[in-house]
Amino acid sequence: MSTDTTASVSTHILDTSVGRPAEGVAVRLSARAGRQAAWQELGGSATDADGRCKDLPALPEGITHVRLDFEVEPYFLKKKAEAQQDAPAHRDSGAVFFPEVAVTFAVAPGEHYHVPLLLNPFGYSVYRGS
Repeated sequence: MSTDTTASVSTHILDTSVGRPAEGVAVRLSARAGRQAAWQELGGSATDADGRCKDLPALPEGITHVRLDFEVEPYFLKKKAEAQQDAPAHRDSGAVFFPEVAVTFAVAPGEHYHVPLLLNPFGYSVYRGS
């Protein structure tokens, strides 16, 4: 266990429909100190060419829960405009099925939490990475 007094968070996104990082996805980081506390937005970033957010804000002391909000709709609309052929035409209504993804998780002081998002037009998965 680390001797840091606060938890830290990192993330990246892989578009599994094309096997590549998802670049340009806005990510907002919010946190709260306790289950009943209000969410406080701490800031955000956007994924780089490697699908990573390298400049998410630090967490204040006392944080127990974190939420990452991924704005994936603009990413998929851009991919569609670039004529990406990921989804069968009969299933493609023109709307993005998951316009955003919110991932909420508990944190403990001194721990680092890497939370990758595996994304495709009709589903997503997250896990605690290393």
